[in-house]
Amino acid sequence: MRWDNLTRDDTSATPALFAADAVTTRTFDTPEFRGITFHEIRARSIINRVPGASRMPFEWTVNPYRGCTHACVYCFARKTHSYLDLDTGIGFDSQIVVKTNAPELLRRELASRRWAGEHIAMGTNVDCYQRAEGRYQLMPGILTALVERANPFSILTKGTLILRDLELLRRASRVTDIGVSVSVGFTDGELWRTVEPGTPSPERRLDVVRTLSSHGIPCGVLMAPVIPFLGDSPEQLRATVRAIAQAGATSVTPLVLHLRPGAREWFTAWLTHHHPRLLRRYDALYEGGSYAPKWYQRRITGMVHDFAAEYGIGPYAAGTHRNVPEEPEEPEEPDARADSPPAPAQLSLL
Repeated sequence: MRWDNLTRDDTSATPALFAADAVTTRTFDTPEFRGITFHEIRARSIINRVPGASRMPFEWTVNPYRGCTHACVYCFARKTHSYLDLDTGIGFDSQIVVKTNAPELLRRELASRRWAGEHIAMGTNVDCYQRAEGRYQLMPGILTALVERANPFSILTKGTLILRDLELLRRASRVTDIGVSVSVGFTDGELWRTVEPGTPSPERRLDVVRTLSSHGIPCGVLMAPVIPFLGDSPEQLRATVRAIAQAGATSVTPLVLHLRPGAREWFTAWLTHHHPRLLRRYDALYEGGSYAPKWYQRRITGMVHDFAAEYGIGPYAAGTHRNVPEEPEEPEEPDARADSPPAPAQLSLL
């Protein structure tokens, strides 16, 4: 594993983000963590700059974990595990890197004279409220550090564990600008069980939206991913938007499935097993690269916009931070650079 060689590129003289002797590997023989290995590390930095070429609507992120037990077969962040010589398939789902010193490190970096109090996005690479957070409980310390400095932030999650930190979110909303979004791409139970096997059900995630809204914390929904040929029919899109509206979401932002290297291979293996008849259709749709063609993205966006208007969602509040996935880290150096995707039509907010 490349613990002590994690640099921007193979020729860089930049020090590793953490040393091999700072890694502790643990397993826990409990039902919720069986088969999962945790690599506890003491990171050297925690506030990361989004790659400069990226078109994401935020510049800084905090990611206390690498790898994710949600095990979403399409997860674009799978490629990040290859930077550690870890498998981007089952290894991404079961080999979790935990930055155990994230809260104390964040408190120190927020106090630095060089930090200008800019917006920080969380949960945009891997979920900060994945199952591991129930054991390591890093987010309360992270949120407390942000509250102490009245630093604006946003969170994107598929996890229901965010409700544990409801009071901290309420405290934060009284001193700074915060944004919370929950990811719900579809409400089809059968599709959910196979494509997002480690996540709470879509219904439970919509309960999170409902609970946050009822406690005065506006919550949007990132309708992601819209999965071609499996979750993109007008009937499916309408049902999902209707459920999102009934949960009290302030906005809905559709995002069509994209298949970057690392994720594409794993998703294709899943598709081969569960829906082999769709392989040729996917080859044709994604022959241009990682992203579906713009005509397809616009069609999905148009339908979701229409259904959202029908059910009274939107428009998205001006000045509210968007919560959309960032580009995978390669690695988390402040001035790392990566290729950016074309500006997809579906990122237009309602």
